[in-house]
Amino acid sequence: MVILAASMVLSVVALIAAGIYLETSPRRVAPAWIKGGLMLNLGIWAMALLGILWLGSAEVLAQAPDAEAGREYSVGLGLMFIGIGLPTGLAAIAAAIALGPIGSAALAVIAEKPELFGRTLIYLGLAEGIAIYGLVMSILLLDRL
Repeated sequence: MVILAASMVLSVVALIAAGIYLETSPRRVAPAWIKGGLMLNLGIWAMALLGILWLGSAEVLAQAPDAEAGREYSVGLGLMFIGIGLPTGLAAIAAAIALGPIGSAALAVIAEKPELFGRTLIYLGLAEGIAIYGLVMSILLLDRL
């Protein structure tokens, strides 16, 4: 289990390093080797995630249900919390991706016509609403726990 988690962390670090390399390189065209490397890292991450899910589900299914005992920390409980936090994290990432172009366009519009400030705030609020929807989903899922 530790090996799978370590391979996931290393593949994410490699993906981040490749992203930093691509952002800081003066060339705008990515080298030919980078696509294969990124796909390999993404494949390693996906296979490690599937391995953790498989091992975690086997541990959860092997446990006998006991309503009286206090909640123990297990892989299944950890995966439940990851599943609850995932909508908030992914929605926040999506909102950040949406807010970048909308914010820069809003600043350009405000520089040209300051009277459109209220309208641009509405567009920014709609993009930020994506993160709020993810937070609401996580709260609803946490209520089922």
